[in-house]
Amino acid sequence: MTAHTDDGGGRPTARTLRRALRREVPSTVGLLADEQDFAAMRRYRSFPFDDHPAYRRQADALLRGLARESLHVGAALFDPEEYAWYCADAGLDPDSPAGRARYTAHIAATGGAVVPYTGAPFESLLHTLAETAVRKATQAYATAVLADLGSCADCGEDIGRAAFDQAYRLLWRLLEGAGPGTHQMVCSVPAAEEQLTAVLQAEQADGPTLLDTAQSAEFVSVLATGIALGTRGGVVMRTTAQGAPDRLHGWHLAEGHLAPLTAAEVFNAYCTDAETGEPIGPEPDVDYRAGFDLGPEEPGLHH
Repeated sequence: MTAHTDDGGGRPTARTLRRALRREVPSTVGLLADEQDFAAMRRYRSFPFDDHPAYRRQADALLRGLARESLHVGAALFDPEEYAWYCADAGLDPDSPAGRARYTAHIAATGGAVVPYTGAPFESLLHTLAETAVRKATQAYATAVLADLGSCADCGEDIGRAAFDQAYRLLWRLLEGAGPGTHQMVCSVPAAEEQLTAVLQAEQADGPTLLDTAQSAEFVSVLATGIALGTRGGVVMRTTAQGAPDRLHGWHLAEGHLAPLTAAEVFNAYCTDAETGEPIGPEPDVDYRAGFDLGPEEPGLHH
């Protein structure tokens, strides 16, 4: 039997219109990161799985099926502990499919760890989700630290805002001095509760510099935190350009300015195991260089 797509007068049927509209509705699937999170969800009787590999297979199949329907599909990191808090705060029954659906929608609506599904292997998708969650948590923490600093008692300037502006200027000095190529920059600064790390990749050719907006905001926030708190941190940059060895540069953060490391310091930083302190062999076809000069020093924060 052939399905009717119009009402006989050339107009689409209500069913056809609903199907067309369904293709414009985004779908978000909440995913458990690992076997530990899966075990935490098994305490709910309404959770339908008792086998972790089976859960992964079914979740992967669901994502692929939604993508085949030409839907915009997102994957969200489902945190069982945060889920319990959310249900308690919202007055929802956590032992219900409705509670899990509401929490997944909440993640997507409030800027949680959500990434588009593009057909990537399930393990790779989970890895991307975990990285996204860490990045968002890092930026949230850095932003909170900057906001809590308040205004200078002497001049009234917002300390966090001033540090952010200073960090932004330093980022563009780094990019201006880097030249053409693909640049991966890592900024690391100590904070009160944890080591903050941000990664930013930039592409520079003949046109404008290409930057990921989210990565840029995170990088600047982390660098600004180090500036505002007056902590010692650093930035390293790896540049890849066609027909040349990779170049490695480094700077250390001191009094709100990025001072260049020497070539020997850059070599030692890259060729020392961060956990054990043991030396690591240098990479082949890599040029360890001093950090280049970033121009006149920033005035620094005197709050």
